Amino acid sequence: MNAAALQRKKRKWYRNYAIWFVLPAFLFYTVFVMVPTFSSVYLSFTSWDGISDTVHYIGFDNFKEIWSSPRVHNALKNTIIVAVALVLLENIAALALAILMDHVRWFKNFFRSIFYFPVLMSGIIMGFIWSIILNYNFGVVNQLLSMIGLESWKLDWLGNPNFALISIILSTVWKSAGYYMIIYLAGLQGIPQDLLEAASIDGAGKWKIFKSITFPLLAGATTVCVMLSMINSLKLFDQIAVMTDGGPGFATETLTYIVYKVGFGELRQGFGTALAFVLFLLILIVSLIQIKLLRSREVQM
Repeated sequence: MNAAALQRKKRKWYRNYAIWFVLPAFLFYTVFVMVPTFSSVYLSFTSWDGISDTVHYIGFDNFKEIWSSPRVHNALKNTIIVAVALVLLENIAALALAILMDHVRWFKNFFRSIFYFPVLMSGIIMGFIWSIILNYNFGVVNQLLSMIGLESWKLDWLGNPNFALISIILSTVWKSAGYYMIIYLAGLQGIPQDLLEAASIDGAGKWKIFKSITFPLLAGATTVCVMLSMINSLKLFDQIAVMTDGGPGFATETLTYIVYKVGFGELRQGFGTALAFVLFLLILIVSLIQIKLLRSREVQM
């Protein structure tokens, strides 16, 4: 048997046996991802309560209710506010931390670990921590305000509709900024130092160097961070569940949280599934728009 025939036989043997290694993962993905996904599309056209054996087909009634529901409109508004605020604040904070870490000379690993540590905590634990910090009676924030003579500034941060969503946003920035910091830091360390040194020799200031060289060369890292930040903010759940439970009233309900409340709390799985399908389409559309805009920015730079 010549070498070419032997090579063909070996490739055929690999193909025949490779499928047995892929098959378990494929079956797992099909059973736990694909089947529930297609089942959810069907359930979104029903009035199923999640418990009973009977499933009643109601057509587009769930989607009509989504279109006209003030509660859903409020959740959509909160979702947009959270998404825009988190994308801006997380990336600004992460980039600032990355630049700071890039210039630290001593104990680099220590400081990186400190800033990254909140990322390692689950959203549930982080929510409990910030619920205690922001507590009106014994929270650290109000205690500090009392100590420095600003008693009148004390607030029920999570019980006030005007500040509850802001509190969730800022606590989420505290938790997530370290993750994006690592991505920006990797991008900063990939920038050729001779470009920065040449610009400095030519008399460019730090802001000019950042605006004209550093930030444009971070286009790839920015694309990744903005995309991840937007997707994570649109499906924010843990912090809201622990810190406010969607309240006070409906002040902190987002689309993700209302899916849970309606589907499991109010036993309206059909409506909750329809809302989840709408949320999926929203995330998909926003992601595609972001990819197009950010990729075009990368090409221009």
